[in-house]
Amino acid sequence: MSERFEKGMATRRAVLGNAHVDRAEAAKSEFDAPFQTMITEGAWGTLWSDDTIGKRERSMLTLALLAATGNFEEIPMHIRATANTGASRADVLQAFMHVAVYAGVPKANHAIKLAKQTFAEMEETQ
Repeated sequence: MSERFEKGMATRRAVLGNAHVDRAEAAKSEFDAPFQTMITEGAWGTLWSDDTIGKRERSMLTLALLAATGNFEEIPMHIRATANTGASRADVLQAFMHVAVYAGVPKANHAIKLAKQTFAEMEETQ
């Protein structure tokens, strides 16, 4: 594997947790392996591994962008990642409040609903 892949996998595990990454790796097939490599190298090995801004800020940006673009499916995963990135519940709410102003109240409302559900699930497993 490339150095960028190895760095990406380490960052991916640090942000999403070993259990999540292990499940994703176990589900990987010959069909989607090239996609998984691209994501690991690009998103995790390049973007998330860059130290220009911290993991907390990246969490907030990612959550806001997911909500603003209506890509709600990944919001719970990135809410769970806040336990590893340092983004607080107040940070998450502020990110979604920005979404409300700049991208629309319905998108922010749905993202907040998902965040509340996910935070409650996280509390149950503690």
